[in-house]
Amino acid sequence: MILAAAEFGIMLRQNDPGHTLHELMDFNRRCIEELKAGFTTLWLEDHLQVSETDELECLTTLSYLAAQYPQFKIGSLVLSQSYRNPALLAKMAANLQALTGGRLILGIGAGWKEDEYKAYNFPFPPVKTRMEELEDAIRVLRTMWTVQPATYEGSHYQAHEAYCAPRPDPAIPLLVGGGGEQRTLAIVARHADWWNFNSCTVEEYERKLGILRQHCERIGRDASEITLSYLSTLSVSDDLAKVKRNPNKHFIAGNTEEVIRELEQFRAIGVSHFMFRILDVESLQHFVARVVPHFV
Repeated sequence: MILAAAEFGIMLRQNDPGHTLHELMDFNRRCIEELKAGFTTLWLEDHLQVSETDELECLTTLSYLAAQYPQFKIGSLVLSQSYRNPALLAKMAANLQALTGGRLILGIGAGWKEDEYKAYNFPFPPVKTRMEELEDAIRVLRTMWTVQPATYEGSHYQAHEAYCAPRPDPAIPLLVGGGGEQRTLAIVARHADWWNFNSCTVEEYERKLGILRQHCERIGRDASEITLSYLSTLSVSDDLAKVKRNPNKHFIAGNTEEVIRELEQFRAIGVSHFMFRILDVESLQHFVARVVPHFV
């Protein structure tokens, strides 16, 4: 069996209750500065508020990071389709792709955080409608990136004789995250270049992957065209007293050998890109020094 090559990225902290924006960015910078060969991507979530805590906005922060760290690709994991008009988002993404020399991976999802919707005056329709909006938004993005002028008439979003110049070159990979078996994975099969599922065991990931492949088979798409990625929280140390776990969410956690073994299991089913939330710099240092060399 030929295993997929493994690459790594980190999910930067978007907020840190009890800490200022400058303290938050200091932690993010410390993490980035620890990264060595094998790490290729920096990621950020798309949220707007946690009470009074300082909160980074996704796209403006990614633009800043792209300029500060030109050795990395940047990605959203994932944007809420509701927060930005999709035609405008297409233009913003195309612009960022041009300015970074092709280093953007655009992740997008249906959106879920109701308090943000209400606070920022976005309608919060039922999940079925938000999934329809997501598919409309993806079609607007694809149309804007490939046709000039672009016209798309969807049930929820439209574009009329719109120009998105320069068009993305190279094309922007589109990532869709989530594991909803009827709607989300069907959208992944129809539209996504990347799929991300997070904080699960390898057995659960493999089960969801089987459903994704069924959706691909139904529409005649080769499932191997989709880059498989996995996001989890990282905690690794050979001092097991320092290893952190969560009873409600699966972490990549344990000593060096345990973490290598679990990542190999994910890689064996086709996962080629791993993103990690970082709890502490010491754990990241251990991962970079002791685990990553096994995969590069």
